[in-house]
Amino acid sequence: MRFFQFQSYFWKILATFGLVSIGFLVIFLSSIAYFMVVPLGHRATDDLSSIISHAAETWEKLPTSRRGEFAEQMRRKHELVLTSVNNPLPASTSFLPYLYFLEASLKEQMGKEIHLKTSQDIEGEEWFWADIPLSEGILRFGFSRSRIGVKPSVAFFVLLVAGFSLTLITATLLTRRLTVTIERLYQAAQLIGKGQWPEPVQEDGPEELVVLAREFNRMNVQVRELLANRTTLLAGISHDLRTPLTQIQLALTMLPNDGGDKGLMDSIRDDLNEINRLIGETLSISLELAEEETIATDINQELDKIIQNIQKNGVDIEWSGGSSCCQVLRPLALRRILTNLLGNAVRYGEGKPINVTCECVEKTIFIQIMDRGPGIPEEHLEAVFRPFYRLETSRSSSTGGSGLGLAIVRQLADAHGWKVQLKPRKEGGTIAELAIPCCK
Repeated sequence: MRFFQFQSYFWKILATFGLVSIGFLVIFLSSIAYFMVVPLGHRATDDLSSIISHAAETWEKLPTSRRGEFAEQMRRKHELVLTSVNNPLPASTSFLPYLYFLEASLKEQMGKEIHLKTSQDIEGEEWFWADIPLSEGILRFGFSRSRIGVKPSVAFFVLLVAGFSLTLITATLLTRRLTVTIERLYQAAQLIGKGQWPEPVQEDGPEELVVLAREFNRMNVQVRELLANRTTLLAGISHDLRTPLTQIQLALTMLPNDGGDKGLMDSIRDDLNEINRLIGETLSISLELAEEETIATDINQELDKIIQNIQKNGVDIEWSGGSSCCQVLRPLALRRILTNLLGNAVRYGEGKPINVTCECVEKTIFIQIMDRGPGIPEEHLEAVFRPFYRLETSRSSSTGGSGLGLAIVRQLADAHGWKVQLKPRKEGGTIAELAIPCCK
């Protein structure tokens, strides 16, 4: 489905909205961190380092008998534990910005580097320690992870995820509203390209898209009316032309002794028959483009019927019908295409055997009709599909047709979403290939 293809208009707009919104979110969070969180962190660690520095000075001045009371007071008021250094501790490996700020503040207060250490209590809570050198030894100050309280990494992660989710949801809803009409127009245009007539596109959304959908629907109706009028017009022209031609043929038949010149009369009759044939082929372009019910059709069976009818005229066609190859399509259009392609192969195959193959692969049905005639110059392989185009240099006027056979083939194939092409054959001749996409 087009909605889930990353090259679609929907995904391009959504990506633009998403990238801009996420960029804004990152800048916003970075600004909050730099102008609010970092200054608050510096202020908090400056206060703590001042308390530690003042406590260390007081500890040295207090008599030994009062130090226990002072340590208890520090624990209650400031949640700081004071103890002597009796065992080494590993250095802290935490990435909390608070700890980096505290080390910097202690260095400024103490005039020397103070590296924080870490440990865990019996309940699994992490503790941080600062060894403060005194004149009589080292005093260790400790505080638990819960004393810091703030969890900036968690807070930023939650904000980022929540902001990203809200941004994605909002951008998706907004983008979908903007592109839903374009998606409908795209699907309707695809159906028209396959020779089908879609239902009118719903006219909603922004004013520009409403106008676009309205004009598309109007154009759809106009094209259908134009094609219907074309068929009616050609049918009328055909009738009007055939009436005087019939009268001429009747008059020629009533002439005694073939008008005195049998050869001339035969030539006139041949010309009238050719005109009748040209009128019929021109009319068939419109009649066979008209809507016909699609039915499940066995392509191998249809091909076999056409080949058997041609073989009755003594044409050598090498063909072996394979297993059943069914497809839902319009059989009249298929028969006309195959008949015209086989007719061309017979007309220009110089009486040599014609090979026909039908291969049903997973997604496409390929039908190839291969003759052993003089072939078509590469520069004319597309031009021969134009109405009334003929190759006088390679196919003589005595054996050439009206120039409408391949034009009918191309128009019918395009109208049904099939692909027809001519390719040179290595052994000499031409390969006419019809590719029919399988229904999903």
